[in-house]
Amino acid sequence: MAETPVYTISDGELRASLKKSIEGKELHKVLLLPPDYTRLYSGAGKITAIYYELLKDSCEVDIMPALGTHEPMTEEECLAFFGSGIPFEKIIVHNWRRDIVKIGEVPGEFVSQVSEGLVTDKIDVEVNKLIMDKSYDLIISIGQVVPHEVVGMANYSKNIFVGCGGSSMINSSHMLGAFYGMERIMGRDFSPVRKVFDYAQEHFLADVPLMYVLTVTTNRDDETLIHGLYIGEGRKPFEQAVELSRELNLVHVKEPFKKVVVYLDPREFKSTWLGNKAVYRTRMAIADGGELIILAPGVSKFGEDAENDRLIRKYGYVGRENILKLTAENEDLKANLSVAAHLIHGSSDGRFSITYCTEKLTGEEVTGAGFKYLPYREAVKKYDPAALTDGFCNIDGEEIFYIGNPALGLWVCDKKEGDSQ
Repeated sequence: MAETPVYTISDGELRASLKKSIEGKELHKVLLLPPDYTRLYSGAGKITAIYYELLKDSCEVDIMPALGTHEPMTEEECLAFFGSGIPFEKIIVHNWRRDIVKIGEVPGEFVSQVSEGLVTDKIDVEVNKLIMDKSYDLIISIGQVVPHEVVGMANYSKNIFVGCGGSSMINSSHMLGAFYGMERIMGRDFSPVRKVFDYAQEHFLADVPLMYVLTVTTNRDDETLIHGLYIGEGRKPFEQAVELSRELNLVHVKEPFKKVVVYLDPREFKSTWLGNKAVYRTRMAIADGGELIILAPGVSKFGEDAENDRLIRKYGYVGRENILKLTAENEDLKANLSVAAHLIHGSSDGRFSITYCTEKLTGEEVTGAGFKYLPYREAVKKYDPAALTDGFCNIDGEEIFYIGNPALGLWVCDKKEGDSQ
């Protein structure tokens, strides 16, 4: 992230901007769509709480976190994320398998065009039924713009079509991104997946009273700093947020890292489905033959739901070509393309080693999924998160690069394979 961050928005300025965004609107019923607890450092929890406070006495307010395939938030997580001002009973759980309605299709011809012919199937556009509920005067989608492995830059309409979407769009968009290639997508706008979302928004959400509230953040220790706040109905606020996020959340390095140690906060990362951001966000900066060590004290499973967990355990992170072959041969993977895409994303394709350090998964479970294993208690004797700071560190004469939260950035080495030294 940028060493000298741009201006930081104060709580007073934040509240004033949010208040201004709803002034003059006749509102009787509002739906808030924040991210879930996995976006702990987005500032979105605070924003949701402010909107609720501003609206609750004058209109009916519903809150539905954009879970995607993630687990529902617990009462403890809601309290930590939103604060005490939002009653837990106000939280509506999005079920991506059952609570959705189909609102249209992205034609196969369009998908083929944006993917350079790599994917040719149509994509069903499904969203939670509440988004199409005409009783809402305003739907406010809240989230953080940051580099992302599937769509290029997170949030905007992704919050609707994936966070509040159904299995078809979730599966198809993830596989589209995996086929096209993460390295061609991450940290960029106008990826094939983003173009699919843009098509869906233009054609099927035009009549929905949807307003986006987007942040760009960094963090300082456990404090979230909001540097950008972009509010509006169209694409322009997102593009402005992308520009700032690329400035603050992309880290360009001159030489590839030989050894990277990443810490996964146990409050945020409880599965490899989420924890593999340690792989996604560093893979373009790690040298061939390098090493990635993931300190994962909270990781206790692979998938965020039982079926996804089963499939990850069954097939493992065995590399792109193997997963493509397994998907062609096995109906359970064909029916869960987001898992197939995740397995592709979570492998280094043998380019560098990945060691998971955890206590809640056994060594047999971790190695069975295709990773190396080191008990967490042993790993932290050498790589103690409490003693490490982001960036280069020297441990017993060995240079490592330490990252305290992989979800907050993207690390890229500008030197290409074969460049002169």
